[in-house]
Parts: sequence; C-alpha cells; structure tokens
Amino acid sequence: MLIKNWWLPVLCGVLEAMYSAMNFFMQRPDGSLTLRTGVHRSTGLQMGMLALAAGACTIAASIWSSSKGKSWLLALNGLACSALGVILIFTFWTNGPLAFSTVALLIVAMAMSSGVFELVTAQTLRRHVLDKWFLGAAGVASVGFAVAFLAFLVGWIELEPRLPAQSLHWLGSYFGFSAICMLGLALRLHRLGLSQSGEWEDLPALGNPKRAH
Repeated sequence: MLIKNWWLPVLCGVLEAMYSAMNFFMQRPDGSLTLRTGVHRSTGLQMGMLALAAGACTIAASIWSSSKGKSWLLALNGLACSALGVILIFTFWTNGPLAFSTVALLIVAMAMSSGVFELVTAQTLRRHVLDKWFLGAAGVASVGFAVAFLAFLVGWIELEPRLPAQSLHWLGSYFGFSAICMLGLALRLHRLGLSQSGEWEDLPALGNPKRAH
C-alpha cells in the first residue's frame, strides 16, 4: 500500500523542504534572499502550518504502510511533527513565549523514530543493496541529529541566547535532511512499484489475469 501511495512521501518531503527554506532564508525589501535572523508572527504561523501538514502526511503514510510492525515509528514521527506545528501556530497566534527545549524534545522524537525506522527497514532489503545503503546511511544520520538535539536539552551544547538564528539553522538543517530522505524514499518506492508492475506484465498468460483475458 505504501508503494502505491508513494506520492505521500513526496508531499511530505516538499513540505519539509519548504519549512527548511523558511528557517534558513528571509526576503529583503528589495526581493533578495538573506540568512534569517528572526521569525515574525506571519512567518511563524506559516512554519506551523507546514509542520502540521507534513506531520499529517507522515501519519497517513504510517496508516497505509504494509510494514505493520514498524508503522508505529512513522506514526510517532508524524505525531511529533504535528505537535511542533500546533505549538508554533499557538505560540505565534497568541504571541506567547516559545521554549527551544520543547522544540528540541520534539525533534529528538522525530529524528530517533525515523532513524530507527530507516535502520530496521534497511535490514529487510537484502536484494536491494542500493536502497539498503541509502536507508542505513539515512538512519545513522537521523540518530545523529537526535543525539545532537538531546545534547541541547541536557546542556552539553549551549546556544547563544542572543543568537536565535542558531536554533533556526539547526532546525532548518534537520528538516532539510528529512526532506531529502523523504524524497529519496518516494523515488525508490516509485521505482519499486514500476519494477513490480513490469514483472507482473511479463508473467505468462495463465498466471496473469490481464493477459489471460
């Protein structure tokens, strides 16, 4: 079912790429782009809506995933991303404070759940070496992001309180990486679906209902 709905990871990847770009760049009055140093209310609301939409797509992918034993990891990732979206929308709508520790905790949940999912899935792809290496590398990198944001939480890595751009760029880096993983996964799912369709069409007429007719 996830192969048939490969467009879901594509949509999620596009949304995460947009979220990443909004964390990194802002538009000057003359129309040129520059590195972001802060977030205005309207931008924060847009970020929240993008994160919420990306989380909803991931949850939908987990529901339609054929890997029932691992789909809860995708669901956890989607729930954490959706929670981030809700927090951003509520915070910027009410002009309330936003604690980076809360955001970092959600990123830890997202990165660790996706990393474990990718590593476990990679072990099942014995006949697809390229996919196995791609998911394995993505899983290791995802766990690395989880450890990095966990280091922020426990104080091993300190962010300069007067430089909010640091936290924005860290968030942009993670979502940019996640977007690449999602789009890569979608591409592999699409190719796998095409190969399975080709194998189905090449079956003898007796075993292929389409050709039997």
